[in-house]
Amino acid sequence: MREITYREALNEALREEMDRDPNVFLLGEDIAIYGGAYGVTAGLWKKYGDERVLDTPISENAIVGVALGAALTGMRPVAEIMYIDFIGLCLEQLNNQVAKIRYMFGGKCTVPFTLRTEGGAGRTLGAHHSQSLESWLIHIPGIKVVMPSTPYDAKGLLKSSIRENNPVVFIEHKMLYNTRGGVPEEEYTLPIGTADIKREGRDVTLVTYSRMTLFCQEAAAVLEKEGISVEIVDMRTLLPMDIETIVNSVKKTNRVIIVEEDCKTGGTGAEISAQITENAFDYLDAPVVRVAGADVPMPKSPVLEKLAVPDTERICKAVRDMVRL
Repeated sequence: MREITYREALNEALREEMDRDPNVFLLGEDIAIYGGAYGVTAGLWKKYGDERVLDTPISENAIVGVALGAALTGMRPVAEIMYIDFIGLCLEQLNNQVAKIRYMFGGKCTVPFTLRTEGGAGRTLGAHHSQSLESWLIHIPGIKVVMPSTPYDAKGLLKSSIRENNPVVFIEHKMLYNTRGGVPEEEYTLPIGTADIKREGRDVTLVTYSRMTLFCQEAAAVLEKEGISVEIVDMRTLLPMDIETIVNSVKKTNRVIIVEEDCKTGGTGAEISAQITENAFDYLDAPVVRVAGADVPMPKSPVLEKLAVPDTERICKAVRDMVRL
């Protein structure tokens, strides 16, 4: 199988869906001539023109509002919010309109709207451009939240998101764009709401998603040399959560650690932990542990930023401590 970057996989997904369905169009800040802040939409404006790849004003609220209106009239917009840090500027539209309108109209309309954005630390961009705010979004009934970790998952899930008749927030990690992985040339999609076992193991389950999946894989390779077998569950979709896959893994290993980049307090891992307790408490040989981001605004300093997010060594230490209980 050929290997391409995460960025290239997303670009291919957009291109293929635009070729497949003339109702798919893109809008966002600097996505046309410039090709997007991280190059995901490069070349698409040249191929499809102004009517299908639209540069917008710097107004996140307007971007989401326009996309909602287009979706309600039969189009399939794919909007880009340049950084998830700016999601607060369009939360009124997203929470009160996009997520609720199909419900409030009794299912008489659909909202086939995909909102792409990126988040996470790693490039020392400071407190306004490095946050992980996915836990805000999983608290909004009526939307789906996707966070893939590999090029294969990114392409398959973005295609499914664009075809979905309900709104999807598709979150990409800025440190994944240059990562490479196998992606088939033939057509494929992946189901939204299904987790993936990235590594089979017997001693401890690591539940994770997005960039932290890569750190978990590195940690598992280190721990394997120490005789510790780690299973990795990549959530891929945070809303709806595939609790069944997590519970089945916990039943096998009897120990679970949740690894997430967002802040620990009120983070995504808190919801996962609660659901594990509700659905698999009797199978646990140790309390659920969370390895998460620090409860601080993301520092600009490279040294401090590294301390604020989980890494391979922190994951290894958590696993070793749990196995020794």
